[in-house]
Formats: sequence, C-alpha cells, structure tokens
Amino acid sequence: KALAHVYGENIITRVIRALSPVVSEVLLIANDARISDSTHLSARGDVREGLGALGGIYTALLWARERNAPGIMTVACDMPFLSSELLARIIAVATESHSNVVAPESGGKRGIEPLCAYYATTCVPAIEAALARDDLRMIGFHDSVNVMRIPLDDVRVYGDPDIMFMNVNTQHERERAETIAQERQGA
Repeated sequence: KALAHVYGENIITRVIRALSPVVSEVLLIANDARISDSTHLSARGDVREGLGALGGIYTALLWARERNAPGIMTVACDMPFLSSELLARIIAVATESHSNVVAPESGGKRGIEPLCAYYATTCVPAIEAALARDDLRMIGFHDSVNVMRIPLDDVRVYGDPDIMFMNVNTQHERERAETIAQERQGA
C-alpha cells in the first residue's frame, strides 16, 4: 500500500511530506524492507510481529521511550491526503493538554482516527496490558489512558475528514485517490 502510486508518486512519499514539517524525525515502522529502502528513513521492524497496527504503535513508542521523547505522532502509510496543519494541531493539543492520546474525530467506525494520532510513551503499560489479553484493537487500551479528541468540527477546518483520513487498501480506493489528486491539482 505504501508504495502504491497516487498522482505520480508513492503514497509513503506523500505521508512523509505531510509529517516532515511538524516532527523532528520521521521513523518508519515497517516489516517490508522495500518500503524502508524506498524512503531512506530510519526504520524499525515490529518488536513483536503479528500484532497489526497496534504492534507498530507499540514499536514506535518503545523507540521514543529509548530516546527519552515524550511521545509520537503516528500516521498510517496509506493516507495520501494528510494535512500538515492538522498534524501540527494534534501535536499542539498533546503538548498543551498532557493527554496520553490525542486523536481527531472522524465519521469512521471508531469515531476517531487512531492511525492519525499522538501517543505518549506513558501508553506503553496500557498497550502491554491490552496485548497480554490479546486485544489488538487500536482503541483496546484507551479506557486505561487519558484520551483527548479533537472535535470533528475542528478537524473540518483542515479539510474533509473523509479525504484526509482515506486509506488506500484496494484498487478501487487507489483509483478514487487518483481522481481526488487530479481534481486537487486542477483546482
């Protein structure tokens, strides 16, 4: 997914472009060497494979904790239309609120976008407890931490949430992303 192309460039390049202005370092959590080789970023594989997206968050948080960083801004590698401004807002809210998780609301099934969120390293014990009970849901540990939501109306200031949080998992979604990118380029 990360290497799929949308409007002439792979999605991971678009994600890195959105993240780079708002974080001091971009770390790639990927078990596929082709992805890390194509980006020339610092990369790590999951510390425990088979845990899905939560395993990636866990790995990134352990990395941040090793570096004495307070937390991570995480985004999925298949979101081609992220807003740097929204990412900066999430980080600002995390800094101001000292919340363990700061996530934007969306129209998605969870009500928030856990793959476009800030996670403090203080989430590690709660994630480990969720993993111990085989709960691999991205929000499976949220009841054990302080979660702050950025209201949907505030998110909309930065763009259409359905587009910003769009994941490209299928050929149909890639074609839709291509159409959106073409329309944006023509605007």
